[in-house]
Amino acid sequence: MAYVISDACVSCGACEPQCPVGAISQGDTQYEINADACISCGACASTCPTGAISEE
Repeated sequence: MAYVISDACVSCGACEPQCPVGAISQGDTQYEINADACISCGACASTCPTGAISEE
């Protein structure tokens, strides 16, 4: 299952460079994960300072 970013995201950008497939991008109000591109590796979740990223 793909990872998702919750409303706890503060748009710090720490997750984006950690994604090996480039599935994370800045959205209108916070970062977003493209579920079709996500390989569920969890690299982003381990770097999120607010714990906003979890498996769907």
